[in-house]
Amino acid sequence: MQLPLNQSFGQCVRVLRQARGLTQVEFSEKCGFYQTYLSRIENGQANPTLNAMEVIAVGLGLTVFELFERVREQAQNKTR
Repeated sequence: MQLPLNQSFGQCVRVLRQARGLTQVEFSEKCGFYQTYLSRIENGQANPTLNAMEVIAVGLGLTVFELFERVREQAQNKTR
């Protein structure tokens, strides 16, 4: 069963952030967000705007399109 998009997106952001060796605090400061907001995104409890998604993507060194491709790939891997 596939997760809702906000949960898939949040899990992917967490995995990518951790792969880059960043804590939530470090990454939230890099993006200009409150750490609590980033936590809510990663836990699928917040629906970030398109602008926030772009900021997150750039903070991860990706484009929005690349980030969503990673979300799609991760979601497909979980349903297999």
